[in-house]
Amino acid sequence: MQSAGISPDDIVYWRWEFFTLNATIVYTWVVMALLVFLSWIITRNMSSEPEISRSQNMLEVLVAGIKDQIEEIARRDAKPFLPFIGTLFLFIAFSNLLSIVPRYQAPTGSLSTTAALALCVMVAIIWYGIASHGLTGYLRQFLRPSPLMLPFNILGEFSRTLALAVRLFGNVMSGSKIGMILLAVTPLFFPVLMDGLGLLTGMIQAYIFAVLATVYIASAIHGNSPDKN
Repeated sequence: MQSAGISPDDIVYWRWEFFTLNATIVYTWVVMALLVFLSWIITRNMSSEPEISRSQNMLEVLVAGIKDQIEEIARRDAKPFLPFIGTLFLFIAFSNLLSIVPRYQAPTGSLSTTAALALCVMVAIIWYGIASHGLTGYLRQFLRPSPLMLPFNILGEFSRTLALAVRLFGNVMSGSKIGMILLAVTPLFFPVLMDGLGLLTGMIQAYIFAVLATVYIASAIHGNSPDKN
């Protein structure tokens, strides 16, 4: 069974009692499987010799680029954050870039996917914050500059997590719907243009999400007090 909607959650392939297999689940696993397969293909014959393959060279350039961006934002060694931030970037980038494939539905066009990614960022913020300051030190940050700010600081943590999810979902969903409208109006000209625009915006959204995640994690690590800035 398949039904169309504005979200990949609405495209249902199979339903049995309480379990529903929709496009969000299917294409999330497709993206994950593709990333795992490509990672295995590229890294199975890695070499430390001066002459390396093109795929290894591309991988090293990508990893170095992500590492440099993290260090520029966080102002510290990127190694503890590189696996998490890099995975976020690659998953969102591939999810969006595959939109040029016919009948593919980007899982990032589902609020459930973007909310899950934002929750992962929130957990990472707490994890790295506690690892850097200890539990007491991390919780003390919510009392600054005054204990009266505790509820507002907590609310701020949840609101920026919600903003991450809604921003990514809204941009991906609105972009795909605008593309559908333009294709319906001028189907002979806009397909190529929209494919190119989709590639560009997909990378931009992945970059913005990864940058914001890095900023939030760095903020939790450095703390908000003047002596830690």
